[in-house]
Amino acid sequence: MTLAVGLILVLLVAATAFVLARGRAAALRSAGPGRQRLNSLPFYHGAFAFLWAAVPALLFLAAWTPIQQALIEQSVLASTAGQQLPDFDLARDSILEEARNVASGAAELAFNPAAQALVPEYQAASGRYSLIGSGFALLLALAGAGWALSRVGLNLRARAGVEKWLMGVLVAASLIAILTTFGIVLSLLFETMRFFSMVPASDFLFGTSWSPQVAIRADQAGSSGAFGSVPLFWGTVFIGAIIAMIVAIPLGLMSAIFLTQYAPGKLRSVLKPLLEILAGVPTVVYGYFAALTVAPLMRDLGLAIGITSASSESALAAGLVMGVMIIPFVSSMADDSIAAVPQAMRDGSLALGATRSETIRKVILPAALPGVVGGVLLAVSRAIGETMIVVMAAGLAANLTANPFDSVTTVTTQIVQLLTGDQEFDSPKTLAAFALGLVLFLVTLFLNLIALRVVRKYREAYE
Repeated sequence: MTLAVGLILVLLVAATAFVLARGRAAALRSAGPGRQRLNSLPFYHGAFAFLWAAVPALLFLAAWTPIQQALIEQSVLASTAGQQLPDFDLARDSILEEARNVASGAAELAFNPAAQALVPEYQAASGRYSLIGSGFALLLALAGAGWALSRVGLNLRARAGVEKWLMGVLVAASLIAILTTFGIVLSLLFETMRFFSMVPASDFLFGTSWSPQVAIRADQAGSSGAFGSVPLFWGTVFIGAIIAMIVAIPLGLMSAIFLTQYAPGKLRSVLKPLLEILAGVPTVVYGYFAALTVAPLMRDLGLAIGITSASSESALAAGLVMGVMIIPFVSSMADDSIAAVPQAMRDGSLALGATRSETIRKVILPAALPGVVGGVLLAVSRAIGETMIVVMAAGLAANLTANPFDSVTTVTTQIVQLLTGDQEFDSPKTLAAFALGLVLFLVTLFLNLIALRVVRKYREAYE
């Protein structure tokens, strides 16, 4: 018996408990000289039994799965074939992984004889512990179903019990999200501390030279890498927060104004979905467009105006395409904020003699400003985390320059470069990616907090 079979049996028991509990509650309501009044509807009695039968057993299966893997590996290592494995961790783990794949059906045959000898041990241990886990989960399901069925009666507050279960599920989902965030932060923080034990934090935060290539031998050229992150963060700000915003804010805001104030209803129903399609285009497609179309045009433009250093990979090309990509973020937030302004304010301004453009500039936009600012800050957060467009259109050179026709790079691009391929997680070159990720995470979090604070502080409640 596998855990999948155990899961199916648990769900069957829970479904049976649902049918029996609902039928018993319906029978109680119809029994007697008149219709007896149940505290909860029969459906809630069935749901109450289903949850008590399913949830504890499913939680046990979720907890048992990693425990089972550890027990299986321990049983395999304790076998005669397992005791003959090499002491070297990497070689032993490789053999165990190969045997595990063959035993699970992911591979047909093990090339290593030692791995092939472990396949029967894996199959036997897997079957044994799967049977134990599935059996215990089935017992839990039967016990929960039996207890819930014994509680079915006229006075059972089944609806309140179901709502408590659902509240627990919602709280658990919230905790998972929070704990995942904490796990991300702690993993970044731990590796960043290891990096700062090798490279001074001041050199990383304030250095202006980025060359993370660290030699394997001390006598090799370039053995002391440079980890100054200022060029990377400047490239991120230059592309994502300056060039992209110069494109996205005017176009997004003017699009929102046109769609909400000038466009007829039929035209708006067509243009708004077309505009929001931009948000669904994969970033790699934007990257192709930037590399094959926009970048050559920007290079030719730079050469035409006398900039001889104009590169085919430039900050301007990446920023322009990135700005087009985040137009829907600005436009949608501005659209919703402008639409939320009461019609009475528009009518009052027009009644006092203001033109439509004056009403937009002096009444509607000030009233919608919190939503517009919040959308802009969220768009900036989205832009500074973009990778593919920068990789394909801006290049990989860590240049500290204000020339938009030069090649620059960003934090996310360097993280991809540092973690691509087989890496040793004991070198400052690889650990630098975690330091970059932590700083970028803090910057994005700060921008999101500012956006939320602006929206909450200046939000107006209209009736």
